[in-house]
Amino acid sequence: MTLEHSKPTPTMRPNITLVDADYKRLSALASAAMYQDPATAEMLSEELERARVMPGNKAPKEIICMGSDVLYRDDLTREVRRVSLVFPGEADISQNKISVLTPVGTALIGLRAGQSITWPTRSGEMKRLTVLKVENRHDM
Repeated sequence: MTLEHSKPTPTMRPNITLVDADYKRLSALASAAMYQDPATAEMLSEELERARVMPGNKAPKEIICMGSDVLYRDDLTREVRRVSLVFPGEADISQNKISVLTPVGTALIGLRAGQSITWPTRSGEMKRLTVLKVENRHDM
């Protein structure tokens, strides 16, 4: 099998769930980011529009929310990574803290273990990942 045949292709996006507090903060963040990074802000806005929003105390504990630790696999390279999903001011790649305003951060929000998603990188390349495990450090 060549690399050409194993490239991810766009598919229907998986269902996602957001905690109401995250939804409110992320909506404001997406609006504010439209001038600095319109492509990623638009991607985040699209994710927010299709999300099921629930009160924090009723949302499933295994969803990726802000502050979640996530283990995921790049479905093309098979590389497994562990990251924490954070707001832009907290991002630090040396500590594996990735901003929700990155393409992969936007792709992760609202997913749960077992779900996969395809998204475009900033260079336009299509990537696909599968969430292997979600750990939340706080009670929802």
